[in-house]
This record gives sequence, structure tokens and C-alpha cells, in this order.
Amino acid sequence: MSIIEKMSKIVNDGDTAAADQLIHDDFQFLMHSSGKKLGKSDVIKWLGMKDVQKEKVRVLFENDEVGFEHAFVSYKDGNKEAVMTYYKFKDGKVAYQETGATKLPK
Repeated sequence: MSIIEKMSKIVNDGDTAAADQLIHDDFQFLMHSSGKKLGKSDVIKWLGMKDVQKEKVRVLFENDEVGFEHAFVSYKDGNKEAVMTYYKFKDGKVAYQETGATKLPK
């Protein structure tokens, strides 16, 4: 299973223990929709809320350094988005994540 596939499973399961293992300590997450930057602990806390479900996840490209994913994401509040994610890897873990999202009708 690729790093991106593992990360998608972690998100869908809300698996904070697995997230702690796969996310690098130096992790940063840039959310283009809000301009917010989150660290590892912020993302693990958010994943534990089980707010997000990914569907139709497609790994567009992945190697040892970077990866690109497209997925349809649903949130508990009923919002839906098409999300493109860029990942940067370090030491076999996710060190950086940047997303761009397009809102979809509920």
C-alpha cells in the first residue's frame, strides 16, 4: 500500500494512532481554502473527530519524494468538495500536505 493510500485509510478510519506513525514530526498542512497552516498535532486531533470521508480516491502520481491525489470529500455537516492534494514525503512519512478544494452541491 502506498503512503497516499495509507493516509486515505487513516483519514476515513479516523485512526489517530496510525496517523501519529505516518505523519512526520515536522509536518505542515496548508489549506488553500482558508489559508490556515496546521501542524501534526492539529491534524491528528482533527482526524480523531472523524469529520471527513474520502471517496473515489485516485493516486495521480507518487514516488519516494512527492505524491498527488484527487478525491471527493464529504464532511459531517453535509458539505462536499473535490480535493486535489500535494504531498511531500520525508523518511517514508508525510512531511507536507497542501490542498486545493472545489465546493460541490450537497
